Amino acid sequence: MRTPVLFLLAASLVAGADLTTVRAMLQTPRDRKPAPEFHLQDANGKMATLKNYRGKVVLLDFWATWCTGCKEEIPWFAEFQKAYASQHLAVVGVSVDEGGWGVLKPFLLEHHVPYRMLLGSEATMQAFGLANLPDTLLIDKKGRIAASYTGGIVNREDIEAHIRTLLTQ
Repeated sequence: MRTPVLFLLAASLVAGADLTTVRAMLQTPRDRKPAPEFHLQDANGKMATLKNYRGKVVLLDFWATWCTGCKEEIPWFAEFQKAYASQHLAVVGVSVDEGGWGVLKPFLLEHHVPYRMLLGSEATMQAFGLANLPDTLLIDKKGRIAASYTGGIVNREDIEAHIRTLLTQ
């Protein structure tokens, strides 16, 4: 397991070096595939599943505390949560930190991340077909992947436009 995690680290460091932004195509409703289900624990010890979020647009962010690009996105995602929560947006972070809650909880306390954080793993990323960080998915109200931002930092304007579109569908 250590080799794939080191690969993720190396890939993220390279991605963090140039901090490119990524745009995504918003899939038409008929072309959207169901997002894989997960059962992950949050910081309070409660289990979360993707089914818990049906009826909401979900910004699902796979990240780690050591990922430079991931940390750059957190304030944007916090703003989206605040601006669109009343319109049924849920921002959910999935940390894949190898150190687990021992690494994650101090980071969350220090940085005051205001949205729900779950602890995932390499297997969680693989279930979604993801290989490096940062990776962010937009999931529609029916639990289908509507847009996938992989290989770099999300383009803020692009993802916000897609969020607004999905909230009206």
